Amino acid sequence: EVQFVESGGGLVQAGGSLRLSCAASGITFDDYAIGWFRQAPGKEREGVSCISSVGGSTDYADSVKGRFTISSDNAKNTVYLQMNSLKVEDTAVYYCAFGSGYSRRPNDYDYWGQGTKVTVSS
Repeated sequence: EVQFVESGGGLVQAGGSLRLSCAASGITFDDYAIGWFRQAPGKEREGVSCISSVGGSTDYADSVKGRFTISSDNAKNTVYLQMNSLKVEDTAVYYCAFGSGYSRRPNDYDYWGQGTKVTVSS
């Protein structure tokens, strides 16, 4: 059974930082690309960042480039999203996901975490 435990969300002031974690079990980490997505109220789910299964290539949405960093620790089966210089518009529920394709398209991902809420106040 595939299971994810997401953590690290919370309330932070604009300009602050958070680190999201997604610990996975029941899945072979090396076989999947991993993505972080977010969904704000009333908006579509957006691909924030992804990391490839081999080689560690990364990709970021323009809105977070230079502020967010995705990384993975395959030995711990955990993927992280370090978020710095947070803005009010980063407020959303953040999801980790595992899929066979290296992309920021939600439809390319098969397994999803439960989400962790990030609220950035002004």
